[in-house]
Amino acid sequence: MQRLTEMCEEILEMGERALIFTQFTEMGDILRCHLAETFGCQVLFLHGGVSSKERNRMVELFQDESGPPFFILSLKAGGTGLNLTQANHVFHFDRWWNPAVEDQATDRAFRIGQAKNVQVHKFVVAGTVEERIDEMIERKKDVAGKIVGSGDSWLTELSTTELREIWALRQETVGD
Repeated sequence: MQRLTEMCEEILEMGERALIFTQFTEMGDILRCHLAETFGCQVLFLHGGVSSKERNRMVELFQDESGPPFFILSLKAGGTGLNLTQANHVFHFDRWWNPAVEDQATDRAFRIGQAKNVQVHKFVVAGTVEERIDEMIERKKDVAGKIVGSGDSWLTELSTTELREIWALRQETVGD
């Protein structure tokens, strides 16, 4: 919380805006109260209990040039389908197990119409479960990159025998 406060102070001084993602509604409430009290400004908080009408109002308010500087969003309610290009900072206050969910949330600021450089900040406290989650996320990204990111080049690296084994009908499936 202390580091987030320091960084939010810098963001305010530079006249910039931030999205802050959390996976817990209770933490979102704590963050909203803390930031509003600390900086004396309106802080929005979008979570699953917010009506679609209120959700739309919050998005419009944040997207306005003079809108509030901080928008807290639960990963589930605010991680997809929103265009929040007024933000040029994205915070993942607590980490989620699935890197794709975090990436989708980050993409709320990386939308068509984004004219600023967006900085992404992920908080991890050393020696805690968060650190283990972070390690697991990095492993998942590494595996996904090797599978998806490898393209078709792996085919050219196979020997003739390996290619035959891939395409051959297995002996145990052939009847008499």
